[in-house]
Amino acid sequence: MTYEEAVAFLKGRERFGIKFGLENIDSLAEFLGRPERNYPSILIAGTNGKGSTAAILESVARASGYRTGRYTSPHIRFLEERIHVEGEPIRGDELAAAVGRVASVAGAREPTFFEALTACAFWCFSERRIELSICEVGMGGRLDATNILPASVAVIASIGLDHEQFLGNSLEEIAGEKAAIIKRKRPVVVGRLDPVALDVVRAEARRQEAPLFEALKDCEVEALERAGGQDVRLITPLHDYGTLWLPLLGRHQLDNLVLAVRAFEIAHTHGDELDRTPTVQGIQWGVKTTSWPGRLERVPGTPSLLLDAGHNVMAAEALSSYLSAHPHAKRILLSGVMKDKPAYQMLEILLPHVTAFVATRPLLSRARGPESLASWARARGTPAEAVPVPGEALQRARDFAGPTGEVIVAGSIFLLGDVVRELSAVPSISVG
Repeated sequence: MTYEEAVAFLKGRERFGIKFGLENIDSLAEFLGRPERNYPSILIAGTNGKGSTAAILESVARASGYRTGRYTSPHIRFLEERIHVEGEPIRGDELAAAVGRVASVAGAREPTFFEALTACAFWCFSERRIELSICEVGMGGRLDATNILPASVAVIASIGLDHEQFLGNSLEEIAGEKAAIIKRKRPVVVGRLDPVALDVVRAEARRQEAPLFEALKDCEVEALERAGGQDVRLITPLHDYGTLWLPLLGRHQLDNLVLAVRAFEIAHTHGDELDRTPTVQGIQWGVKTTSWPGRLERVPGTPSLLLDAGHNVMAAEALSSYLSAHPHAKRILLSGVMKDKPAYQMLEILLPHVTAFVATRPLLSRARGPESLASWARARGTPAEAVPVPGEALQRARDFAGPTGEVIVAGSIFLLGDVVRELSAVPSISVG
């Protein structure tokens, strides 16, 4: 199978939409020879922060000597970004080989895009003989395709309202879906959770006889922001790590840092599958070399850009907190969202921080049209325009900002991908 044929096969899976359930992925894994059982794994769920936690955790594991695989979604520029081995996206020919293998056993199962790509990731990791996989749950947890992993450690980064049409309309319901990644008698590590959500997770941990660890408990964290990141003083119950350089901005990333470090510690202290004791030097180097683009990422220029992948209310609140702490005289918001997102709630949070708004739409059929967003903003006193094409919208936002202003790109990781490709002239592959 060629790379182009592989992309076409995956794109064809989109017609099956989103299917919750483990039957398809379990069947695929069986016919592939159960690749997901050939290496220890850490599975990460959460409304927000799970990707950042995965990125930090993978980098720390590599710096500690492990041959790693990482599976995250969605991608920003190209499909291979979703499947990393040893810190690098797999090659196009590797993706083609994986898709060809999955397609050969798919038969009449009709896997979705996400199910097929998840099976590809598991197969690639096995073929590359990794020693630890770090996998991000796609949505929810209980019926997400990643949940067939026999995870050594379950990690839950955060729990908030998102994807309600699939996961439920209350924190309790959503927490129940995410808590279902907990494996029997294996540890679960949680980040900063609402007490209601934490109670649900605790109950599931008790039911599974799984030791539960609150990552932030008994940790000391202090941070000083500098250009491009933060100096973080971190002491956990096991180690004093001194000052770490975290190349990610935002107070919320401190929670993700602590969660990743504690999950790595606990994987060693409460499991028997990882045999290399974490060192202060390994953690320091792993955190320092973390790469996770598009999360409060500054792009210098005239005007400058601030790129953020946040796409729900919780993420908008985190971005709002950062903007409040870093005022700017002339900020323009460039935003476009999917149809299933609470667009007006997000705008209500973000518009007070900007002087004008350019509404656009990501290059996907699932995207919301920009006209209603611009109209809503104008009715509330914010100058706004609707520019449907992302590249043209980016230029309009830059014109609004002028040479000394700043353009904030937020609302959808798919819009972020459109903007990044526009900046780097990378061709778009609009799948997933």
